[in-house]
Amino acid sequence: MKEKLKAPELRFNGFIDDWEERKLTDLATTYIGLVTTMTENYTTEGTLLIRNSDIKEGRFDLSNPIYLEKQFAEKNKTRRMRKGDVVTVHTGDIGTSAIINSELDGTIGFATITTRPKKELDSNFLAWYFNSNYHKKYAKRMSTGDGRSNYNMKDFNKNVIPTPKIAEQQKIGSFFKQLDETLALHQRKLDLLKEQKKGFLQKMFPKNGEKVPELRFEGFADDWEECKLGDLGSVAMNKRIFKEQTTENGEVPFFKIGTFGSEPDAFISRELFEEYKSKYPYPVIGDILISASGSIGRTVVYQGKDEYFQDSNIVWLKHDNQLDNQFLKQFYSIVKWQGLEGSTIKRLYNKNILDTPISIPTPNEQQKIGAFFKKLDDTIALHQRKLDLLKEQKKGFLQKMFV
Repeated sequence: MKEKLKAPELRFNGFIDDWEERKLTDLATTYIGLVTTMTENYTTEGTLLIRNSDIKEGRFDLSNPIYLEKQFAEKNKTRRMRKGDVVTVHTGDIGTSAIINSELDGTIGFATITTRPKKELDSNFLAWYFNSNYHKKYAKRMSTGDGRSNYNMKDFNKNVIPTPKIAEQQKIGSFFKQLDETLALHQRKLDLLKEQKKGFLQKMFPKNGEKVPELRFEGFADDWEECKLGDLGSVAMNKRIFKEQTTENGEVPFFKIGTFGSEPDAFISRELFEEYKSKYPYPVIGDILISASGSIGRTVVYQGKDEYFQDSNIVWLKHDNQLDNQFLKQFYSIVKWQGLEGSTIKRLYNKNILDTPISIPTPNEQQKIGAFFKKLDDTIALHQRKLDLLKEQKKGFLQKMFV
């Protein structure tokens, strides 16, 4: 914010006028959504019901749509939405907003507030202002309730909107609309790749009772061998580290189950690390580390960095190269651990791992399958990084293009 000029840090060329603070109620009409709905009014077709949980930042997620029966919807005509309306969450992830497009015309909202802009307020501009930190902070400051936030209609109507001329509003709104469409395109590509991988996993590993998979690389015809993981190796883990041996800052990261696969919040000394690494089990490059508690079965490939792992909660199969690790990693993504099916147990014990059945092809076919999925995983990771970067860029623009 410049000292005298009320304007954002980042603007399109040609716009120099101050932004004007205006009351939301002068620029738009607002409507409260349904406060409660009875499930007996839900149907598989009829009038679409947009719930607070369906609203993401700038878009709707209607992968599991709910509809209202015609008679109930007719009684609630005042809560109907139409193209150009901006829908805001008032219970839950408060402040998050999205704009109604033509496909969603005639919907009704639950735990939402609908804003219908007048001519001097652009819908896309308003939707993205509502999704900016400026509005989100106001919403949280005004929210009520314990645990589940509630942003009531009275406080919502007190919003004061920093507003440029309509031409600049339209430019900003169009920019974020295009940016969100690009994000949606990247998300669809990523989702498609993940679905393709699921399909390949189903077809490139034998189904129950089958000796060979449905889809194979050329030149391989032998039956796969059925055995148990315990026939191929043993479960290994690092030596126990006690809390008093860790620090919040240090030389060697110590990963607990809560930080497995992310950023460490504990460290051990270099001296202790070197001693334990030389005396006790330690993974080699390529070993597939497995989470054995909490969200069991998550995997991380050990890359050779100096780091240590919580015993019994993070383990690996020491198989002395009887398995290709890339092949094993893919098997872990579809495995049904012995003794855990239908169980409420939230821990993966050594016995569960060792008794788990596995079908394996020849080493050459394992390597071929492992390399194929590694390339696919690398492509998925690349698309994920691109998507994450775009999301970060959007956050930056939301911060810099609004007052």
